[in-house]
Formats: sequence, C-alpha cells, structure tokens
Amino acid sequence: MTGMELAALAAAGAVLLAVGIALGRVTARRGRSEDLDLGTPVERATFHTLHTASLAAPPLRAGLTEDTARKAARRLRSLLGTEALCLTDREALLAWDGPGGDHHGEAVMRQVGQVLESGRSQSVRTGCEDLQCPLRWVVIAPLTGEEGVLGALVAYGSRESAVLVRAATEVARWVSVQLELAELDRSRTRLIEAEIRALRAQISPHFIFNSLAAIASFVRTDPERARELLLEFADFTRYSFRRHGDFTTLADELRCIEQYLALAGARFGDRLAVTLQVAPEVLPVALPFLCLQPLVENAVKHGLEDSREAFKVTISAQDAGAEAVVVIEDNGVGMDPALLRRILAGEHTASSGIGLSNVDDRLRQVYGDDYGLVIETGAGAGMKITLRFPKYRAGVHSSTPAGRDQKRWMAR
Repeated sequence: MTGMELAALAAAGAVLLAVGIALGRVTARRGRSEDLDLGTPVERATFHTLHTASLAAPPLRAGLTEDTARKAARRLRSLLGTEALCLTDREALLAWDGPGGDHHGEAVMRQVGQVLESGRSQSVRTGCEDLQCPLRWVVIAPLTGEEGVLGALVAYGSRESAVLVRAATEVARWVSVQLELAELDRSRTRLIEAEIRALRAQISPHFIFNSLAAIASFVRTDPERARELLLEFADFTRYSFRRHGDFTTLADELRCIEQYLALAGARFGDRLAVTLQVAPEVLPVALPFLCLQPLVENAVKHGLEDSREAFKVTISAQDAGAEAVVVIEDNGVGMDPALLRRILAGEHTASSGIGLSNVDDRLRQVYGDDYGLVIETGAGAGMKITLRFPKYRAGVHSSTPAGRDQKRWMAR
C-alpha cells in the first residue's frame, strides 16, 4: 500500500471516529439493547458507526455506479440514522433508500445542482406538500475526487438538525476518500496493464520468426520433436498474451520460462545450457505476471546472441522462511554497472533494459522498495539477478491455480 493510500485511510478513520462521537450521544439515548455489553453509550455508538462503515466501504471501492450506490446507500443511511438517503452522480439519481422516493426522487437533481457547481454542502427545506411525508429537511453534501465534484450524498430528516448537517458532511468526505481509493486502484490496474503490454511488445518478432523456422527445420528430420516444439510455442504465446489477472504462480512462470528455453534451445542447440533448481514448496507462491520470463529472455538475447561462447544460465527458486527467493544467473556479456543504474532509474531507454526496469518497477509497486531487483554484473562478467517474493501479501493472489504445472514440477 502506498503512502498516499495509508494517509487516505488514516484520514477516513479519523472522519469516521468523529462521526461516531458526534452521533454517539444521539444514538445512546435510543437505548440499543443489543449493545449492552459494549461499554458506555458513546463507545457503543462508535463501534456501531465503524462496523456499519466497514460494510459500506467495499462497494464504494468499486467506484460510483448505480450498483455500488444501491449497495452502499442502505449502510450509509443506517450510519446517519436518517429517514431517507440517496446518492447521485453529476447526471442522475443513482440510488434511494427509505420512504418518499416516489415523489422526492424527481426533484433531487434540481436540488443538488447548486452543490455540484459550488462544491459546498447545503441544508434546506424540502418543500414537500404531503402532510404524511416525514421528509422535511434535506442536507446535500458533495462527493469529490481528483477531477472535482463527482456527485452528492443527500440525507433527509424530519426537522432541521445541526448534528445531521455535520455528520452528513463528514460521511460524504469519507465516501469521497473511498471513491479516490477506487480511482487509485483503477490507475494502478491501468499502469500494470500498460507495463505488461510493454513487455509483450518486447517479445521480439525475430524470436517468433526464428522459433517457427526452427520448428519447421525439424518437420522432415524429426516430426515428433517438431510437434513437441509447436505445442511449447502455442502454450508460451497463450500464457504471454493472456488477458486476465495481474498475478500468477511461480509454477506457471517457471513453466513459461521452460517453454521459452525449449524454443531457444531448438535454435541454438548445444550453445545453450540450462540448469533449474526448484524447491517444490515455493511453487504455489503468487507473484506479478511476467516478472521472471523477461529477465531470462534478456539474458539469452544479450548473453547468447552477442557471444560466440557457450552460454550457461542457472535458475533457482528456494524457500527462505516467509519469502521465496529466485536467482537467475548467466555467464554472458554482462553490463556496465553505470549503464544498469541509468536503466533502472528510467534514464536510459535502450530495448535491452525494458525488461529489467519494468520488472523492478512492478515489484516495488506491489511489495515496496525493499523488494526491487538485486543485480550483480560487470562488463564481460555475466549477470546475477536476485528476486524476493513474500509468500503471503494482502491483495496478491493468483487468478488461476498452478494445477498441472505445479504437479509437474513437484514430480521432478
């Protein structure tokens, strides 16, 4: 979680605590019998406020839509204890909870228009002519985001109340924080998708052409191997260009690497020697999609194609307590450490560094700065890349189980 998200959550907690205390004395007088064992009346009201808010937060974290507004409106109305409550965006009423929606709903957008323009809360009479209707006062509070006012929270009461004005305004601020976090989640998803697209674009057309040419060369001389390589090529491209999930398992990523190396081996033959050392217990560990294969591809592309010597690459995945440690090491041409630093800092855009900088950025985004790439290299000295993955991290889980590939590796 980023510093911005932590600050937003802290602010949201403070807002809810203030609302709980503000409403505490009002709620306490209602004498809720089910809360008798939760301390003082104010403590009971605060607990009830925080619990209700925790139920309203998940739909709001998906953004402001008719579906999320409908799911959140009932919780928000309970949070404020109002006769009715509705949520709007800038164009229309999204959800209504409570009585009076049949005749107040049509006037909502006219009432919120000024709040949408000014961004300031208002408390006004409803002007309802139905003597049986309990909705006499309305508090309209703006819902804001990075792009300005997104909509409004509209709370209805039976009488004018300064407590309701303050509480509705604070709850609207809390809802705004949830909507901002939803936008951060969407931005993060778009960023990761863009970075994965960059990695996919890096899969060289020459590699695809050369792989198909190598497969074709075996069609007459060794049809069975040609068939196996063609299946490896199909699986490799299917995995690399899949369109679902930000995360995968170590087993699936290693399987992708194995397919890539099988295709590269068909082209380079004995010049490519590969050693795999994998501890079975780390195979189910979740990690960002396509964070290992690009590193191996870089090693082969710039370590083997730029050298006439036999190329050796060793890939190990070991258990380290709460973490899985993956090491990719080769005896290739290596890299000038100064150039490497510029690549990781984003100051050098050579194609040779796309995989390194992309993977390093994504690891830091997901796990924090302590989990970036650790690279040991020098000109003509090969390269050793070490990656660490926490076995358990909130929000990090594979969308598909390792399944067949995990069993395949464990059988080795």
